[in-house]
Formats: sequence, C-alpha cells, structure tokens
Amino acid sequence: MSINTERQGHTYASTAAYQVSREAVRDFAAAVKAQHPAHYDVDAAADLGYRDLLAPPTFAVVIAQRAEAAAVNDPQAGIDFSRVVHTEERFTHQEPITAADTLQAQTTLERIRVMGAGAMVTTVTDIRTVEGSPRATVTSSLLVRADDATDDAEEQT
Repeated sequence: MSINTERQGHTYASTAAYQVSREAVRDFAAAVKAQHPAHYDVDAAADLGYRDLLAPPTFAVVIAQRAEAAAVNDPQAGIDFSRVVHTEERFTHQEPITAADTLQAQTTLERIRVMGAGAMVTTVTDIRTVEGSPRATVTSSLLVRADDATDDAEEQT
C-alpha cells in the first residue's frame, strides 16, 4: 500500500478555466436523461430567470473530475488509479451552473483513511466562476484497493 496519509489536507492549484457551453449542457442533459426544457432551450431557461441554459445539478462532476485528477495523478499521494473504486459523490450547490459560465475548481485531499491494506480517500472540490462566485462543492470518495503484492502477502499469512 503506497497511499501517503501525510498528503491529507493538501490543496491543489486551481484548474484552468472551463467555459461551459450550450452544447456541453445539452449533451450532458441528454446523457443523464434530464428532460427539463431549461437544459435545451435558452428561452425556457430565461423564463425561469437564468441568463442561459441551466445545467443539470450533476453537471458539476464534469468540472470536479478535472480538478480531482490533480490528486489522483499526484505521485506523492500514491493513489494507483487502476485500483480505485468510486464509492460516493455528493453535491452542494450554492448557485446553479449555466451555459456561458467560466468556471475553475480547486481540490483538497480532505481525508485519507487507511482501512486494512486499502484506503478510503475523500476529496472536496470547490467550483467557482473565474470572478470568484461559488457554484458548487463536490465531495468524492474513492476506495483504493490494496495492490497485488499486498494481496499476495495477506493470502500467505
């Protein structure tokens, strides 16, 4: 097991700006079978008071996963992505995400809990507009299974 618990609490640099497009909102809405007209029709979104298409609530994962990659790919964290099982995703929305938003995200390795030969890793990603207006917080939990060498050693004891 190569998870480095000392990385707990580490915050990674903000991601490059992500321009939310109408096409991205429509494609995501179709993929998750979100059928509200505000996801597809600018006039329907405007009738509800939004300046552009309204992204489905789980669209935040698109931005969060880009930021979470910093933690997963951090050699000092020691997360072997081939051994990861995604266990939970929670969203807290401060303001809806809409097309034309330009967003950045920043991830913190909130908690690393060693469990036997594996570990549970929890990240918290803060998503904001480039102007600093909060949009969502995404909390993600990953189970990092023990590597094969650890599995083999445990079987022999």
